[in-house]
Amino acid sequence: MNPMERKKQGNETFITEFVLLGFGNLPHLQIFLFLLFLVIYLVTMAGNILIFTLVVADRHLHTPMYIFLGNLSCLETCYTSSLLPRMLTSLLTGDRTISVRGCITQFYFFGSLLTTECSILSVMAYDRYLAILKPLHYAVLLNSRFCLRLVAWSWISGFMSIAIIIFMMSQLTFCGPNEIDHFFCDFSPIIKLSCSDTHIVEVTAFIHSSIFTFPPFLVTLASYVCIIATILRIPSTTGRQKAFSTCSSHLIVVTIFYGTLVAVYMLSDSDVLRDLKKVLSVVYVVFTPLVNPLIYSIRNKEVKEAFRKAVFRLFVFYKNADISN
Repeated sequence: MNPMERKKQGNETFITEFVLLGFGNLPHLQIFLFLLFLVIYLVTMAGNILIFTLVVADRHLHTPMYIFLGNLSCLETCYTSSLLPRMLTSLLTGDRTISVRGCITQFYFFGSLLTTECSILSVMAYDRYLAILKPLHYAVLLNSRFCLRLVAWSWISGFMSIAIIIFMMSQLTFCGPNEIDHFFCDFSPIIKLSCSDTHIVEVTAFIHSSIFTFPPFLVTLASYVCIIATILRIPSTTGRQKAFSTCSSHLIVVTIFYGTLVAVYMLSDSDVLRDLKKVLSVVYVVFTPLVNPLIYSIRNKEVKEAFRKAVFRLFVFYKNADISN
């Protein structure tokens, strides 16, 4: 181990750097993985920034559903940027080291944004619940002020709730080994490397999940149980298809996100399943932010119409600029 990775305090030696093994066991695929994840990152950023811009710029999209969608796109942009640039650098340069503080900081942003996403997805599910089951009261129950409160709560609770866990993790000491068999800094791999007593931190993390992650999942699940039960009771096929189309995009996103997330954290941490967990982590960390804008843009008429208007206005602007020149 590099001597620079350790510091001494009294007679004890503490680690100051971790090594994120990532996909280092596939040396012949490093360039391919770099190009693949680079393309995914660029498309993810472009798609989510486009949706966020359309929601902000087009007044026809200033409705609860699209306000939540705009926030989801903003969140996915931050979420992807907190993880992928570091992974791309590692794949390109081969430098897989990260400082302990840097690792904990990365986990802070990852955990905060993950918690925020759970809240926003539950709010979007509630929005679809009201739109389908209580359409006459929708505008009253989900007015603009209440929407802003829900969005603010999602962001603030996400970033504030995990701060206590980060503070407790920053007090831990790490004596070795220093290798994390993952491509980003997650809670369990960091905790396992600590030589301190981690019981209180783990209990705090469990309480955090019980309050800020599990309830939003239950709200999302309950909303869609009620929505699907209501849709199935609609007598006409056309009516069922129309009702289902209003929530199908969000349902697809929720299924992918929670399906892979639950699978990752339910699987045991054995050597046999570690590679499978890493692949599933790629799905919810990398591919979910990518498919969100694709699903919403392809399946949503209002978003496609707003995009066409934006392209037309841009074309007219450049055409007038050429004429004036």
